[in-house]
Amino acid sequence: MIIKQLAVFLENKGGRLNEVSQLLGDAGINMSAFSVADTSEFGILRMIVSDPDKAYQVLKAASFSVKLTEVVCLSSPNVPGALAKALNILSSEEVFIEYLYAFSMDKQSANIVLKPADIEKCIKVLQDHQMELVRASDLYKL
Repeated sequence: MIIKQLAVFLENKGGRLNEVSQLLGDAGINMSAFSVADTSEFGILRMIVSDPDKAYQVLKAASFSVKLTEVVCLSSPNVPGALAKALNILSSEEVFIEYLYAFSMDKQSANIVLKPADIEKCIKVLQDHQMELVRASDLYKL
């Protein structure tokens, strides 16, 4: 249930995000989900890709500052209150979420990428509450 996510540190200058997407595309690597957070000096591109280990090597070879982190992906109904329900469960079980981002491919479900402080505890809590987790192999295929 653990998914490898890439975090790429980008200088805030034109073309850097394009460069990452071009490098990955040229290497045959698909970006399934991503999020960009920025400050005045740099941005952090977090992404789930079809081949995280290869993407890591491609970006490192192009002198990008990149690291692999472990996340979990929750499949949730795409309805009002579903995210709140999942987060309430995690909060009540004292699972701290460092950040999250989400994406939806249809009107029925949404996928929520979570970076918990304790990934094993997060997985156990979600499974104990019959929450649906997305397998890495399924997410990498998107």
